Amino acid sequence: MLDRLFARKQDIEDGGAGARVKAARKVTAKLSRNPLVERIVGDYMELYIRPDFVSAEECAYLRGMIDATAQPSRLYSGTQNADYRTSSSAFMGTADPVVTAIDARIVALLGIDAARGEPIQGQKYEPGQHYRPHCDYFPPDHPLWAEAEPQGGQRCWTAMAYLSNVEEGGETGFVHAKLSVPPREGTLVVWNNLGAEGEPNTGTLHEGCPVMRGTKYILTKWFRERAWTPVYR
Repeated sequence: MLDRLFARKQDIEDGGAGARVKAARKVTAKLSRNPLVERIVGDYMELYIRPDFVSAEECAYLRGMIDATAQPSRLYSGTQNADYRTSSSAFMGTADPVVTAIDARIVALLGIDAARGEPIQGQKYEPGQHYRPHCDYFPPDHPLWAEAEPQGGQRCWTAMAYLSNVEEGGETGFVHAKLSVPPREGTLVVWNNLGAEGEPNTGTLHEGCPVMRGTKYILTKWFRERAWTPVYR
């Protein structure tokens, strides 16, 4: 009886935080072996930067896509107010060949099963726009978790590419790490949303700092712990 209970406990651990830890180690090892990827060492989180990941031509094309389809960014339930996030967002589609090529490159860079990836999303920040401090993972004690969990579980990794330079402002600021990544066209920024034990890492708290001059364009791709299985309502 005790043996069966122990085996059941181990199955649960291996399918949850334990599995997330094993998966993260594979991604970390792959990124660390890549000579084109810079690892930003810190006590709070895993962060990687890959310059020149998106070409100038691709960036221009994607900016055009975002301009054509962007709508005010979604605010999840529980967000303080409409000023919390003032950007515009665009779902880039899965059939466009440029989007598909970049999606495949991100998957190959991280070595994560493509089925675990959410569709790429584009964002646009005009002067004065921002995204207040937030985390990309889903807090398990938040009502949103009940919706997110069946769709692939936790968001484990974020890959974000800058599609434009910004004259002033627009940095991605990691609050606890006291680190800001400036917008540089074509640069891909990757981070692990979880900690060493496979649980949500509050050290990943970050913000889209206000754009002062210019326009900031980015694309974002998130990876879940299991296959992305959207539930359409």
